[in-house]
Amino acid sequence: VQPVESGGGLVQAGDSLRLACAPSARTFSTYAMGWFRQAPGKEREFVAAITWGGSSTYDADSVKGRFTISRDNTKNTVYLQMNSLKPEDTAVYYCAAGRTVVPDPRRYTYWGQGTQVTISS
Repeated sequence: VQPVESGGGLVQAGDSLRLACAPSARTFSTYAMGWFRQAPGKEREFVAAITWGGSSTYDADSVKGRFTISRDNTKNTVYLQMNSLKPEDTAVYYCAAGRTVVPDPRRYTYWGQGTQVTISS
């Protein structure tokens, strides 16, 4: 039982991508959801998180104004809209479910396998 990410790919700088995250079996509608990313040789980095009801979001400074997290609990899906992509956004992006909206990955219980996002300059 884990989230499943989709929507990654290879795009050029300045383009947009939308990632989606849906659970394989368990519903995550009562969980806070977060997006993290990890580039080669770097630690996993917080990107954005959203409360279970979707009323509050929390973005990392590095993506503020460019990325938007949202969720549709009727579809049991969480989204990460990524605009104005930069080469430094290249990473594997992970979706995670937890009980609170925090940037600490250790506070999230369920993790997806990740989806690769590559931005060419």
